[in-house]
Amino acid sequence: MSLNDPVGDTTHFLSDDSEGEEPGARPGQEEEESPSGVSVNRARLTVAVLFYINLLNYMDRFTVAGVLPDIEKYFGISDGNSGLLQTVFVCSYMLLAPCFGYLGDRYNRKWIMLVGISFWSLVTLASSYTPKNSFWALLLTRGLVGVGEASYSTIAPTIIADLYVKEKRTVMLSVFYFAIPVGSGLGYIVGSSVDQLAGDWHWALRVTPGLGLLAVLMLLFVVKEPKRGAVEARPDHQLQRTSWVADMKSLSRNRSFMLSTFGFTAVAFVTGSLALWAPTFLYRAAIFTGEKPPCVSGNCDNSDSLYFGIVTCVTGVLGVTSGMLVSRSLRKRTQRADPLVCAAGLLLSAPFLFLAIVFAQSSTVATYVFIFLGETFLSMNWAIVADILLYVVVPTRRSTAAAFQIVLSHCLGDAGSPYLIGVVSDSLRKRDSYLWQFRSLQVSLMLCSFVAVVGGGFFLATALFIEGDRNRAENYSPSATDDEPIVVPSSGRSTKVPVSSVLI
Repeated sequence: MSLNDPVGDTTHFLSDDSEGEEPGARPGQEEEESPSGVSVNRARLTVAVLFYINLLNYMDRFTVAGVLPDIEKYFGISDGNSGLLQTVFVCSYMLLAPCFGYLGDRYNRKWIMLVGISFWSLVTLASSYTPKNSFWALLLTRGLVGVGEASYSTIAPTIIADLYVKEKRTVMLSVFYFAIPVGSGLGYIVGSSVDQLAGDWHWALRVTPGLGLLAVLMLLFVVKEPKRGAVEARPDHQLQRTSWVADMKSLSRNRSFMLSTFGFTAVAFVTGSLALWAPTFLYRAAIFTGEKPPCVSGNCDNSDSLYFGIVTCVTGVLGVTSGMLVSRSLRKRTQRADPLVCAAGLLLSAPFLFLAIVFAQSSTVATYVFIFLGETFLSMNWAIVADILLYVVVPTRRSTAAAFQIVLSHCLGDAGSPYLIGVVSDSLRKRDSYLWQFRSLQVSLMLCSFVAVVGGGFFLATALFIEGDRNRAENYSPSATDDEPIVVPSSGRSTKVPVSSVLI
């Protein structure tokens, strides 16, 4: 019976210890190989499975962007309504993230992910059968996709944190976060390619559900729940769980966590805007310069989605790798290396993204060169931000912290940025012509460069407090201001919990 089981023996499959020793395993054969209870080889396989699932998540998320011109034409919708496709997804994703963060800090994370990914696969498949006069149904199903992704994104990094420490953790998180740019790029590539081959954008949304079934099977038979905090050799008093209210109070006082979250919000705003609108902007620029004909009948030319996807894959790998290497090198000189690298990435990306938007009207080659440079610098912070969260927050609050970061960064970032860019574009358009379709979207996308500069400022502020907050997390001891720990006996159903946890 796990000490984390809040109700008793009837729900042991949800507890952290539900997987225990594998059938046929001899004492000391595998569980003693690592304090986490997971062997070295299985830990690597676990990271590989989590990477694969993260890859699928981002493939699905940006498949819609890869076929957006066809969707706009199919439903006859404006830029504002097109932006809603990303906004409704992110809104459901961020609203449910705290729920899964709360569950992830208290119950078996593997089973939570299994249920979430299964639901995600089914809803994604359902979204591909939306009829022509039911745009609302596509919005609904895309919103429900966020339910499955919330169950995974808040939990997976904490499993990696319980398998590795220090430099190895940074490397494995970098591997895990390679899936964001690579999966995003594959979403554009697969979406546009399948659309062209099948002659119907609906088929583009039917690729990831089948791959999702494979992910469920691998998660079920390969991944094993690690022991929380054991690999860090934390004292027992550091692993006592407190109520959700106490967790949130502690996180709100953690300046490095809050400031880095605001910095990451800027990253989410910029990437959310570019992810949905960049291929469409490049397509409209090609029409404006006369390189491509307007989309009047048949499928639209989605080759820009293919090219942008390839650029996103390459820049993502370069950005995440360079960010990790530069951070590791600077850590030898200063403990403030991580937030400084994140700040540099955002501040350097801003001018290149601005130049890419400006040069779109005159040079396609220059536009892609500046996009390449801007996205490379923008991708430098993905793994580093996750690492900052993990070492300034104690193990029993990490899922909650990840969920809170998701909510805040998406609420103020990519939940509204695609819709905002679309609405601004609609408001600037004086007439419905190909010239104004391009010009209005061009001006509205310039907002991304300004937000990137603001985000860089937040990461610079993080550098002022990172050393002290990290030391406090490593030497954490519950104080009188913390809520009373949740204590569950090893048997029976009687339990003593703080009132605040009952009210949640």
